[in-house]
Amino acid sequence: MTTTAPSYTSPTPSSLFDFVPEAQWDQELLNQLSFFPGLQDLLTIRQVHALEHATVWVLSEVARNGGISINPDALGGMSTESGFYLYGYKLGDTTPLRQAVQTALSRLTQGEWNLAVHPRCGTNLSVGMLLTGGLALGINFLLPKSPIEQLLGIGLAATAATQLAPELGSMTQRYLTTAIPFNLKVDKILVKPDMWGRSAHFVQVHWIANATKLKQVIAPKTPIQ
Repeated sequence: MTTTAPSYTSPTPSSLFDFVPEAQWDQELLNQLSFFPGLQDLLTIRQVHALEHATVWVLSEVARNGGISINPDALGGMSTESGFYLYGYKLGDTTPLRQAVQTALSRLTQGEWNLAVHPRCGTNLSVGMLLTGGLALGINFLLPKSPIEQLLGIGLAATAATQLAPELGSMTQRYLTTAIPFNLKVDKILVKPDMWGRSAHFVQVHWIANATKLKQVIAPKTPIQ
């Protein structure tokens, strides 16, 4: 997820999903296709990605309500198969962060699936770039080759991609790059360098095969004020 964008409000509880996610889906898929190399890592990253987004939503809500002193628009993250990095949050202050992560996990698994999708996610940028390139290439073949018409075509492609990218990006997140984290348990939160050497909070998780056990795992010890 990128970290620079205008302010956004949290999504409403009504779901963006056209279906009801089931807690056992990913584990059943893993059981049936266990021979597929890297499948569990892929499924884990999708669930971690959703938890990352939901955590940013929750922290943004808390910050705007005066619960913590951070800039919500500076929050961002990067997901891996073992957890996610959180950027834009004061290093070392892990108690409110742990509460936010647990709250995000609880809300996601209890039906607030919209929290899995975030407008600042890098998926939206990637979709926009692919759309722009694809439309520009198509227009290059369709329009006459004169410089003026080609420039007009490129401008039209960029405008169309700008209009289409947010919705298509959200759909891509919804169905491809995120999944409700029914199988995740939060282990610990620590400060560690990312792949570029930047220090950030890292929320470490692991996969739980029996998703029904999550009810005892995800309840936060104290509510976020």
